[in-house]
Amino acid sequence: MATSVDLNCDMGEGFGAYTIGDDAAMMELITTANIACGFHAGDPAVMRRTILAAKAKGVAIGAHPSFMDLYGFGRRRIFGDRPEDLEAQLIYQIAAIQGMAHALDWPITHVKTHGALGNIAAEDADLAALCVRAIKAVDPSLAFITLPYSETMKAAERAGLCVACEVYADRTYDDNGMLTSRQRPDAVIHDPQKSVEQVLCMVRDGFIPTVGGRKLEVDAATLCIHGDTPGAVATAAALRATMAAEGIRFAPFALPTANA
Repeated sequence: MATSVDLNCDMGEGFGAYTIGDDAAMMELITTANIACGFHAGDPAVMRRTILAAKAKGVAIGAHPSFMDLYGFGRRRIFGDRPEDLEAQLIYQIAAIQGMAHALDWPITHVKTHGALGNIAAEDADLAALCVRAIKAVDPSLAFITLPYSETMKAAERAGLCVACEVYADRTYDDNGMLTSRQRPDAVIHDPQKSVEQVLCMVRDGFIPTVGGRKLEVDAATLCIHGDTPGAVATAAALRATMAAEGIRFAPFALPTANA
């Protein structure tokens, strides 16, 4: 059984005058923040404000790049026929957060792909390899937060990147270990108790429960909850209380030794 686990949340997903999620409340509960880089959400002011809030609370931070899709919040496939353009976009986003973080003396530790980009790359070996190349081009010491059983995890391990295996508190899984499509009515878990039960299976018991009834082995380094999901703050608080009762503490994931 794990004695500690990271609790990460996608943050800084407002834009201009618009606010999404209760970042201030979530920052009190999480140990790692994945910060939007401006392509699905976020802007320079939001990025700066989110990094400073994380620094004040001692919360680790990372880049949360996406397809260029402000209109669709990064949940549409915006790829095109030039992979090199997407690779450049990812480098741009990671470098933007890294530069802002450097200026504020709170360096990033990792990259986690957002939305459609992350979901597609998890099953597309070519796109997974592209994401890995972009990370290594900016900073090969950054960890890559990835799903278990995914092409992104395989690509990162082959390339020698540090990998942090991620599981989700508020999403269900298919029998291949991938997140179920958001088109399904059961894709998002809204009941805090159901989230807690799923997390206990994954973190304490070491398996992912799937919608088809399978139990897939997992060694989770970090646990994600979506800040834009209604009730996210209540769910995060329930998770912290339950994990504490189980003797499991929350702490930023330790950076493993890279393969190369």
